[in-house]
Amino acid sequence: LASPETSVSVSDHNAAVRLAKAPGSTGPWEKFCFGLDASALQERLFVSEENVDGFLGTVLCPSLCSQSALESQPLIEVLDVTEDRIQIRLK
Repeated sequence: LASPETSVSVSDHNAAVRLAKAPGSTGPWEKFCFGLDASALQERLFVSEENVDGFLGTVLCPSLCSQSALESQPLIEVLDVTEDRIQIRLK
């Protein structure tokens, strides 16, 4: 993390944490963890094509699915992510 660019904003009903990668750190973040202390962290995934594919693969096709069922799964493409919407295309 890049310390000067990282910030925290807390109000009565909300908290926002802005994180910035350190110079030289590349690629998208896949997940983050949060909680009251290190022994009770919860994991959340960022929205990406890979994470959406993985999530839907476990929800739509559990481990009992055949190979042909896996091949017929829809192609999922994350088109746009903003604070108030996520646009995903299924093929």
